[in-house]
Amino acid sequence: MTDVAASDFQHPRRYVRLDTILRLRWLAALGQLAAIFVVAHGLEFDLPIIPCVTIVGLSSLLNLALQVIFDPMQRLEPRHAAALLALNITELAALLFFTGGLQNPFSYLFLAPVLISATALPTRLTMVLGAFAVACATVLGFTHLPLPWDPYDPLILPPIYLAGVWFSIVLAIGVTSLYTFQVTEQARKLSDALAATELVLTREQHLTQIDGLAAAAAHELGTPLSTIFLISRELEKALQENATQDPQRLAGDLGIVREQAQRCRDILAKIAQLSSSGAPFDRMPLSTLIEETVAPHRDFGIDIKTRIAAAGDHEPVGMRNPAILYGVGNILENAVDFARSVVEVNAWWDSDTVGIVISDDGPGIVPDILKRIGEPYLSRRRNVGDAQGDRSGLGLGIFIARTLLERTGARVSFSNRTFPEHGAVVQIVWPRVRFETSKTIAETTA
Repeated sequence: MTDVAASDFQHPRRYVRLDTILRLRWLAALGQLAAIFVVAHGLEFDLPIIPCVTIVGLSSLLNLALQVIFDPMQRLEPRHAAALLALNITELAALLFFTGGLQNPFSYLFLAPVLISATALPTRLTMVLGAFAVACATVLGFTHLPLPWDPYDPLILPPIYLAGVWFSIVLAIGVTSLYTFQVTEQARKLSDALAATELVLTREQHLTQIDGLAAAAAHELGTPLSTIFLISRELEKALQENATQDPQRLAGDLGIVREQAQRCRDILAKIAQLSSSGAPFDRMPLSTLIEETVAPHRDFGIDIKTRIAAAGDHEPVGMRNPAILYGVGNILENAVDFARSVVEVNAWWDSDTVGIVISDDGPGIVPDILKRIGEPYLSRRRNVGDAQGDRSGLGLGIFIARTLLERTGARVSFSNRTFPEHGAVVQIVWPRVRFETSKTIAETTA
């Protein structure tokens, strides 16, 4: 079975497009101008318009310069994206300095650049931006110009309230950014795992195509090659005995050899154009599926017992689907890895369902993992040469196997044997109609 190494799916470096940052900066500039206009002309509060408009104007000029000098579609290095986000924090802090500091309700916008960093930039840079935003909020708590307000009814907020505002900003930056990072990281892991699934799926499809074409070639080429062999042997015998042969008969034999050789060429050309769905042996009974998945794992010192409970209905015959072969084989491989001495593979069917149950006599599945098994990047696999040791892995194998099997209509469940027995049990159940009509991977993913 195909194995996916951890090193093949390490997270790539995270990049953000310049266009994304610029769009956010333009949105911020328009929002700031709108807020200045509403406060100064709508509410008629005394606002230092010139410093505020200057800050927004400089931000807009920088946006224009970046759009002209650089390609907006280019992906920024993480540190460059972090620098632009830090500049956003600086511009916001400068505007808040002239408009009341933490008394300004827009002070919570310190959270926005940190959240953007949490979704797109490495953790280290997000922590730096968060610390910078907290530092700016702290400075504004002590140093700022008065909040624009009605001069005849000034607003005076108590220090304890401002301390609460500062604390809520710090808490929001920390907790919300952590939550955003966790959600984004989970989505990123899922994306990587699905990419691994597609890679394995493609590899299995190629192997299945080669297998089917090899069987087709052996079947189709058998007759013409046998004819060529017989005629060649007769001609060789005649030459060794210096027998006199009728020239017409000799020419006829050579003509047959030429025709059969041309037939071989035609067969090979036809087979080269076949897809796996058109190859012979494309359908396989359940018993053949079991044997094909069990065979590669019989030489690992583990006794694999197979039992097929035949019902009154005829044996189900399904398509030769790489997804099923890989999924069942991967689960069986895990059972062999963890088993002490025996792995049991039980298959059964009736008029409505088809099932395969794979169990082992190993330590079983740890309860905390049992609740989450099948998720990507979750694994505890026994270390080779250390029966008591565990090594962590990506856990992509079970995730990929479960995903592929469920795509064919199967329901996969994990459990442990009932005490006092020990070991893991994996049950795979298909609706019989889905098992017998399941298409090949090339068709289901087209």
